[in-house]
Amino acid sequence: MRSIKTTSGHEIPLDGDLLAIIEALFHEVTAKRKLERSYEDLKQEIDHLAGQMTPDELREYFADSLFMNHVKYENDKLESYMRKLEKK
Repeated sequence: MRSIKTTSGHEIPLDGDLLAIIEALFHEVTAKRKLERSYEDLKQEIDHLAGQMTPDELREYFADSLFMNHVKYENDKLESYMRKLEKK
């Protein structure tokens, strides 16, 4: 199985697990910097990881990311609607 590495050398297997990449990003950028990170810091690490992926791998992870974000968006909208109903 192929893997990619963070800028600090942590290996992430490319097995289709988007959450593994998100977790690695959290540890690499957010946790290591004790929440002192910027948009640019995160973008640089994402660009570093994406630069190691083939176009097919990028498409697969992008599609998974869109799906997860869409589900999160739906859940947030539903939660907001349910709160409005509870107030009535």
